[in-house]
Order: sequence, then C-alpha cells, then structure tokens
Amino acid sequence: MNKEAAQIRWLEPEPCAANDSEHVLTLAQVERWREQGFALVDGVIPSELLEAAIEDARAAYPAAGTPESESIVDFGSGGHMVFPFHSSAANDITLHPRLLRSVAELLGSRIRDLRLTQSDLWPKYGRHSSPEHPAENDDQRIHVDYPNHTLTHPPRWNAPEAVEIILYLTDISECDGATALVPRDGRDDPAYPWPIVETPGVGDLVWINDRTTAEAHLANTAPEIAEWRAQHLYPRECQVRFHSGTLLFYRHDTWHRGTPLRPGTCRLAQNLTFRLSTSEWVSTLHSGWAWGMYRPSQSTERMVARASIDQRCVLGFPPPGHPYWTQETVEAVNARYAPLGFDATPYAEALPPPSHRHR
Repeated sequence: MNKEAAQIRWLEPEPCAANDSEHVLTLAQVERWREQGFALVDGVIPSELLEAAIEDARAAYPAAGTPESESIVDFGSGGHMVFPFHSSAANDITLHPRLLRSVAELLGSRIRDLRLTQSDLWPKYGRHSSPEHPAENDDQRIHVDYPNHTLTHPPRWNAPEAVEIILYLTDISECDGATALVPRDGRDDPAYPWPIVETPGVGDLVWINDRTTAEAHLANTAPEIAEWRAQHLYPRECQVRFHSGTLLFYRHDTWHRGTPLRPGTCRLAQNLTFRLSTSEWVSTLHSGWAWGMYRPSQSTERMVARASIDQRCVLGFPPPGHPYWTQETVEAVNARYAPLGFDATPYAEALPPPSHRHR
C-alpha cells in the first residue's frame, strides 16, 4: 500500500435494518444522511436483481481495456441505459419497494409523494491514458450536483427536497474509483456555507469536470474560491469503500467527487434521484417516461399496468382520489391498460359518490 492510499479516510457501508423491521434504514443511517449529507448502506437490493442488472449492463457497454472504452471520457450512459430500461432488472431496481421506502424514510414522506427524476446505469473506465479534457471524469473536481438537477438552489439544510443515490454494481477491490465525500459537521461548518456557489458551473464560474484543469482555472480567475476549496474541501475528503449492492444515499448539496479507477478496469453504477412531488423545479434528467411506450415489447406499458399504486405515483401517475379521476377517465385508462394486467378498482372506489360529482 502506497503512502497516499494509507492516508485515505475510509467510509464503510453498514447493513440496513433487519428484514422483519418496519423500516429499511436504521435510525442512525437516516440521521447521518440528514446531518452529514450521506449514508452508506448494504442489503437493500436483492442479490439476484443485482446480478441480472450487471449482466445486462455488461452486454450493453464495451469491455474494459478495449479501444472503445479508452475513448470514453465523459460520464453517463449516453442514453444507452436510462429509465425506462430495456433491462427489466434495472427497471425493477428503480422502483423496488425497499428502495422507495428508504427514500421516503430519508425525506420523511410517503412513497406516493416521491417522484423519480433520474435512473441511469453507466460504466466508468480506468484508462491507460487520461488526456486533459474539460469533461474528463477520471479524477473529478469536487462539486455539488444541484446545478444540473434543479432550476433553483437547494433549500436550507434541514428541509431537503431530494435524494440522490449511487448503487454500486462492482466491488472496489476490482477497480478502485472510490467516491470521495466531505461530511458536514454541524450548522456552522465552513465547508457548507449558504448559498453554495463555490463550484465550477455556478454563476460565472466555467464548468470544468477534470480536477487539475478546474482548480488551475479557478486559481487564475477566482483565486479566493480556489484557496477556499483547497482549505475546506479536499483536505476533509473521506472515500467510500463500496461493494456490489452498496447504496450511497446523498444530497444535491453534498460535496463529493469521483476518483481514478485502476487502468484497464470498469466500474458499473446506477445513479438515481427522487424528489418530493411538490418540488417541481427539480428537473427530470431524461426523456419523459411515456417516451418508452410503443416499444414492440410494450415493456413500459406492462410495467405501469402491473406496478403498485405507490410505484405508479413515483412516475407521476395520479393517485386514487386525485381530481384527474372521473368515471370517464377511469374507464379510459382501464381500456388502455387492462389487457396488460391493470386493476382500476382502487381508482374507481376513490371516486366521490355520484351525487357529489359535477358540483
């Protein structure tokens, strides 16, 4: 082990609550997310689902160490694996009841009051050469994620409106590439000022992803910000020791970054985001979910038809009792989805009595 590796402060995942508990996360994990900005959890997603998603992802992307993988410098799937996926396993992970329950516990909400805004399964490659490029994702500058997720700015710390998630599908021993985080240390932590604007891509600071390039640019154009970042952020980094199935729950206002992978390796991860239904300014990162309709397999329609009421709500489907539902719309939606297994009963039963309609 080299000197630099020996000095890393590691964050270790902890098991989720027992399966017979009414909760998925422990109270300590919820508290850590709310106070420090993250929680690192094992055991939420079943292993057979993880294995199926990994198999689908390996079929979709170039193998590590190939010329194709050496040329990929940016992050994200490029639309190859986004929700609604061609992979049923990745769809099932996205709407897994235990995952949704975890998010609801973090935000203190009901599952049906959550909305999905991101689910993207993508590879990060360790390359033998890392050309300087503004979008280079090998060794990222430290940043917060809100600039490309919300039109506004996250609210004050004690009123979070969204949960971000990284589901690691590879073990760190196979590839390195830990996520680095800066734990928040109380309300007066100098690393977490209000507002958070000391990051490339906010205000008039140029968006640059590569750490070396970004920090050099800041040193020339905004030296006080570069000095602040060097003093309060990088020295306090802790790194995630992940396994296949580890979930990193974090926030739009948590300082974090990606670190280099071992050359010739690949890390697979599924990135997800859920917001409160009332926070409409938090944008959906992909095409609307209905864009996945009309595939020959009708996989998206079948998923909607067979989903639970809460799972449909997470996608934006109106809940029972919503003003959208009338006798006519219940019949129309049932006509669309009933052949695929949809049960309209809960929506019909929540309609007001006939004497109260059309008043």
